[in-house]
Amino acid sequence: MNAVSIDPETVRQLALILTETGLTEIEIEGKDGRVRVARAHPPAAPAPVSTVPVAAPVTVAPPVATAGPSANPAPPADESQHPGAVLSPMVGVAYLSPEPGSQPFVTAGQTVAAGQTLMLIEAMKTFNQIKAPKAGTVTRILIGSGAPVEYGQPLLILE
Repeated sequence: MNAVSIDPETVRQLALILTETGLTEIEIEGKDGRVRVARAHPPAAPAPVSTVPVAAPVTVAPPVATAGPSANPAPPADESQHPGAVLSPMVGVAYLSPEPGSQPFVTAGQTVAAGQTLMLIEAMKTFNQIKAPKAGTVTRILIGSGAPVEYGQPLLILE
């Protein structure tokens, strides 16, 4: 059995790339072997540390109930839980238009038909069309063109 020599500096650099890009996994392969660095969840942001002394606690009045639903309901904390969220079926790079400089496939506020192309995701040098699962209106586009996307990541909201 051949032992693979692992360079700790390479592992540190890969871990730094994961942190900087928000990716959850990265792998490199060379003539001497392969190194894969992965994490289960993105790291939570550290709690802010206050250096200002607090004089006294502040009392806040409870919210007052309004008569009727809000005109602008708060979006779900996790966009993937939104009933109209179109989720990424794969890891790759998302493109909102067929080629650089051209018009995007869809824009916010646009009505789309079921099966209409919403965007492309490039994975393993293959461009995959992401199609509308149903007819509706694109209310929000949650990613930018050229952005890396993860499996299950919300791409846009279709209502």
